[in-house]
Amino acid sequence: MKDRAAKTTDLVTTAMFTAIIIAMAFVPYLGYIPLGFMNATIIHIPVIIGAVLLGPKKGAFLGAVFGLTSMINNTFNPNLTSFVFSPFYSLGDMHGNAASLVICFVPRILVGVVAYYVYVGVSKLIKSKKNGNAAALAVAGAAGSLTNTLLVMNGIYFLFGESYASAKGIAIDALYGVILGVIGTQGVPEAIVAAVLTAAIGKALIHIRNKM
Repeated sequence: MKDRAAKTTDLVTTAMFTAIIIAMAFVPYLGYIPLGFMNATIIHIPVIIGAVLLGPKKGAFLGAVFGLTSMINNTFNPNLTSFVFSPFYSLGDMHGNAASLVICFVPRILVGVVAYYVYVGVSKLIKSKKNGNAAALAVAGAAGSLTNTLLVMNGIYFLFGESYASAKGIAIDALYGVILGVIGTQGVPEAIVAAVLTAAIGKALIHIRNKM
């Protein structure tokens, strides 16, 4: 009976996080913050928290949902570099392709996996997992966020370097400097926000879940 109840709770929780991700993806300015050349995102936060609560498999599923919403958004609400996220969008001579799916899905799927194992690992180091240690949650939040940023931006560099540089109007030799700039100015603040929110929200949800 307890196993069945736990499975039902996990199913409902997964559905809840899926709905949150979809809502954040498609409600304007809620999950994606348009910067002109790219969309900053906080959608990885429910993926991270969901992974910590539900485990790496469901975390990977939530990450895949995140990736799917990203592809849809970049197909129907494109910006200058949407071809790197959608195989269905082109800009002049620059076309999305199968590599777009790699960038769109692989980093997002790994967000949940990395966040879960970082949480478990840090919790073991500080010997406190049951009550949702805030420090472990914060580190997991930052790690999940940086997984997304680092893999996406480096994926763009290695898979779409010339096209991305052309779309942004910069020399290919200067591209990685721009990539590092995005990681520093966008990725680091996203990681800090993810750390704070994962610690606060995750601890409250784990406390509620333990009571249930």
